[in-house]
Amino acid sequence: MKGMSEMSVSRRFLRVWQRNLKVYQKGWKVIFLPPFLEPLFYLLAFGIGLSGLVGSLRYQGTEMSYVRFIAPALIAVSMMNNSFFETTYASFVRMYYQKTFDAMMATPLSLEDVITGEIIWGATKSVIATLIMLAVISCFGLIHYPEGLLTLPLALLGGLAFGSIGMFFTGIVKNIEMFNLPVFLFVTPMFLLSGTFFPLENFPRWSQHVALIFPLTHLVNLTRDLCLGRLRPTALWGLGYLVLFSLIFFPLAVRKMRRRLIK
Repeated sequence: MKGMSEMSVSRRFLRVWQRNLKVYQKGWKVIFLPPFLEPLFYLLAFGIGLSGLVGSLRYQGTEMSYVRFIAPALIAVSMMNNSFFETTYASFVRMYYQKTFDAMMATPLSLEDVITGEIIWGATKSVIATLIMLAVISCFGLIHYPEGLLTLPLALLGGLAFGSIGMFFTGIVKNIEMFNLPVFLFVTPMFLLSGTFFPLENFPRWSQHVALIFPLTHLVNLTRDLCLGRLRPTALWGLGYLVLFSLIFFPLAVRKMRRRLIK
């Protein structure tokens, strides 16, 4: 397998990123709505509905309201969704139906430039969505600053991790309908079992160990700590995991896409 140092990625990948940005700007008014409305809907549902039943809970020795517990997880899930679905469904459409990848590779851009630009763009969408959600959730007083601002560089790292594995799946699925498999078998279990809606301490010990395999678990923990104003040494483990995850799946994604596109 080619390592990242062996891949011929040049600064021209920014042209791919720029192209996607221009397309995004044309429909930004519609694209802006999901990250703006999503936290409002969740906070209304959980803050008014479920929070009244749950009351407060204890998380790592601190008692807090349920809505304060879940708000950071919503941001982390948004980081995952924006990058993962951008480099799966959206990238597949550009590659297979619109033939955008073929057109770009007919220019001086290399395949590595194209794939890198796609993954970086997916991470950029995670940062944009995080910025919007921070603004919305901050109106409810659920984000501690200035530590909360660190969720923006974290969104970039999380976006790289999930954008890379999303592109990896794009390189192996035969048709767009088959994305249902990684969504059902990869994204959905993480969404439910990564400490998003309930503290992992409430789960059986074996499932806590399984949850540590999921990148979303580390992303949720880091986001929650930052939003609560905590900077703990254990955060380095989560950061290290996400960096390692990205370093593994980025070159894997390029390799799979090369096999798919270069015949």
